[in-house]
Amino acid sequence: MRIHVAGSAFNPVDAGIRGGYLQEPFPVTLPHIPGIDVAGTIDAVDADVLNPRVGDRVIGFLPITSDGSAAEYVLAPAEILAQAPTSIPLADAAAVPSVGLTAWQALSEHAELRAGRRLLVNGAGGAVGGYAIQLAKRSGAYVIATASPRSVEHVRRAGADEIIAQPTTSVAEAVGEPVDVVLNLALIAPAELGTLAGLVRAGGLVLNTVPGAMPDDLAGVRAVPVFVRSDADQLADLVRMIDAGELHVDVAERLPLTELAAVHARADAGALPGKVVLLPPAA
Repeated sequence: MRIHVAGSAFNPVDAGIRGGYLQEPFPVTLPHIPGIDVAGTIDAVDADVLNPRVGDRVIGFLPITSDGSAAEYVLAPAEILAQAPTSIPLADAAAVPSVGLTAWQALSEHAELRAGRRLLVNGAGGAVGGYAIQLAKRSGAYVIATASPRSVEHVRRAGADEIIAQPTTSVAEAVGEPVDVVLNLALIAPAELGTLAGLVRAGGLVLNTVPGAMPDDLAGVRAVPVFVRSDADQLADLVRMIDAGELHVDVAERLPLTELAAVHARADAGALPGKVVLLPPAA
């Protein structure tokens, strides 16, 4: 089916594909249109598709190697789409799919968080971290988050109970008593992840979203790599939380699609302030 794009969110994977660093895991064929997150309105469907329908406002996490949402229109499989939230602007909903699903799948499928459990989110200043903190707090967990100075306020708004300023503060010294779960979202070396694993109680869990960062041996804890996948049912759950006021969507900038190259350049320089949504020309 075809979606008239209202918003396309920038993600670091877009920069990695454009830079050629991710050709092995994501073998795209050039020329390639980036954009793995989309929010928009269905404007054409195949004859055998009953749902969604023309006119429906939808969001989705697109297949990474297919042409993406940084365009006025994009083709998407019907089975990956969920109805868009109604409580926020449609374009802003593009900031949800891939990052929201990463946080949701890491915590709901593996962590079994509940009241009284302690979670350390390493590298919590990005979009995944914001959703992870909110989802963990929703479950009643106690959340400790590491963040750079420029993302401390973002992490605080998300609801972290403790914030460890990086890189000035030692995480190992600041955490104190052991945690039940570590969720690593930062580009770190295996040795650094091993240090974080040492903060986990015996029988606890290390969740890692970064390829190649898992040490060979994490004695006494369970280690699980997290690879996000598209899931329309889980996306619909996230939408329900958003419309119920239980999950906040944080968009730092909304820019015209013509600024996409500049956004990539700023990302390469580490100068993006947070989640950026690109807006195609109005119809």
